[in-house]
Amino acid sequence: MKRVVVTGMGLVTPLGCGTDINWKNLISGVSGAKKISKFDVNNYKCQVACEVPTNSEMAGSFVADEWIDKKEIKKLDEFIKYSLAAGEEAFQQSKLMSIEDPVSFRSGCIIGSGMGGLPGIEDTSLSFNNGKKISPFFITGRIINMSAGYLSIKYNLKGPNYSTVSACASSAHAIGESFRLIQHGQADIMMTGGTEATISPIGIEGFTACKALSTKYNESPQKASRPFDEARDGFVMGEGSAVLILEEMEHALRRNASILAEISGYGMSSDAYHYTLPEPSGDGAYRAMKNALDDAKITSDKVDYINAHGTSTPSGDKVEALAIERIFESCKRKIKVSSTKSQIGHLLGAAGGVEAVYSILCINNKRLPHTLNLENAIETKKIDFIAEKAIDHDTNYILSNSFGFGGTNVSLVLEKFNESKL
Repeated sequence: MKRVVVTGMGLVTPLGCGTDINWKNLISGVSGAKKISKFDVNNYKCQVACEVPTNSEMAGSFVADEWIDKKEIKKLDEFIKYSLAAGEEAFQQSKLMSIEDPVSFRSGCIIGSGMGGLPGIEDTSLSFNNGKKISPFFITGRIINMSAGYLSIKYNLKGPNYSTVSACASSAHAIGESFRLIQHGQADIMMTGGTEATISPIGIEGFTACKALSTKYNESPQKASRPFDEARDGFVMGEGSAVLILEEMEHALRRNASILAEISGYGMSSDAYHYTLPEPSGDGAYRAMKNALDDAKITSDKVDYINAHGTSTPSGDKVEALAIERIFESCKRKIKVSSTKSQIGHLLGAAGGVEAVYSILCINNKRLPHTLNLENAIETKKIDFIAEKAIDHDTNYILSNSFGFGGTNVSLVLEKFNESKL
């Protein structure tokens, strides 16, 4: 099997545009939660979300025309715009410069998204019902695979080109599938990750209707996302994108690329239980983690930290904690766990990608973020929840979890690159 390394990363999140400002704000405990500003929510049960900052005068804000040709901007929904910005940062960091034929034939792109261009679909439907014509760019600017399509066109990626759609596990699946393609010798370079932008009236009301969103903290938005806390009442919707450049290790070494981390394990499972609720024992989550560890050929005692799925929902956090307890029941120590969703909310299909990038930043900076609002943690025996502040911690292996509606589960093992393994 080929070894797979990460040589570039890019981020657009509620903590800002770019990996540097994201890391600074993440470790500082900044919250991206606020009252929704995209539309009037005064009559909504849920009024809180984590929006990507767009104030051009604020450091780290996303300004579309800094990344995308102005003639293209109106054609695209936000989820594609975010991925183009994150993709450009990742590509620049990788120092690939350009991908020409025939290298392009073994270079591909898989970008996950759970819902794609929902705001544009909603707006177009309303305007069409009011007698306006539909734009010829409506379809191409809304369908989920167009993030991968636009990135493939921009960077001349002529290998695999598609999207994964598995709710909140979408981008973790995208990374895992890209990992597999390189591991099995079917590609040398993969641009991968996820993107999402569903903070719209129908998005907020839809998730509120299925009782998934927090509704008790409208007057104190930064308190709303509280993974693993007893007072949690639902997740806070986020938006943004994460893109990573994965390479076959020898390919990266031949061009003297800077290697940020290695992906060494990918595990999947299905609860086969309920369309929104996780299986109560946590068996599906457990099997995904176990499969990832087995794939990486390590035991649970090697894991230094878990970037939890930790959405802040009453059932989801409880079940994930049970699964983690089971995975680490034979370890003599507790496992350090936190959820970065306490700061950026739940980015749905982009969540796993962002959390993979955050995990790699943890490896390279030897620090771990804490969980905001973790004032009264659910009771566990084997979990050492990181609360109150970020901590210094050297990590070799990180497990990153992503679980989604429909009972889909993914775990990724991210490893500090170790040249002595060559």
